[in-house]
Amino acid sequence: MKLPLFPRSNDKNTCNLREAVADPNIIVGEYSYYHDFEDPLKFQEKNVLYHYPVNNDKLIIGKFCSIAHGAKFLFNGGNHKADSCVNYPFAIFGELWEHELNITSSWDNKGDIVIGNDVWIGFEALVMAGVTIGNGARIGSRAIVTRDVPPYAIVTGAPAKLIRKRFSDEDVALLEELQWWDWPESRIKKELGLLMGDIATLRQSLAD
Repeated sequence: MKLPLFPRSNDKNTCNLREAVADPNIIVGEYSYYHDFEDPLKFQEKNVLYHYPVNNDKLIIGKFCSIAHGAKFLFNGGNHKADSCVNYPFAIFGELWEHELNITSSWDNKGDIVIGNDVWIGFEALVMAGVTIGNGARIGSRAIVTRDVPPYAIVTGAPAKLIRKRFSDEDVALLEELQWWDWPESRIKKELGLLMGDIATLRQSLAD
């Protein structure tokens, strides 16, 4: 389903992200949005860094994600090879050093960045290549995420560390099973009061 580029008619600082990116290696689910104080339509250019086509690495963002101004995703092209004797990336300067080395031998390939559904990524957070962030997680402002984040976890800091889980393990399991983000639009509209309420009320409603 194609969504409007701007989900609020009087707000040009918030865009439906899927409608704003063209790179086939940036895959965004429905209703996920990006807010930028300047121009949210430059997300692909300014926020997805070292994302070279030669690597074929992907940024995968689930549905209903909230991404704040300046959040960035740093891909494999920015990772100078860790087990090389030198830091200098000779392979990218073939003409200068007269060689035919594969350019990708200059960096480590840690894999895709995968963001689950209903994830909130705070102001100027940085997510590194190879990281997976689980459904419902919250990433604090200016956090540097170097490791996977469990579902419904809150992380912050540099490097990001677990502050706490948003809910009990039992409630996380319930939300993971519920997968409300895959409900039809009509059901989400009907159940907005429950979804925006507390977990105890949701659990009680499902039990009735």
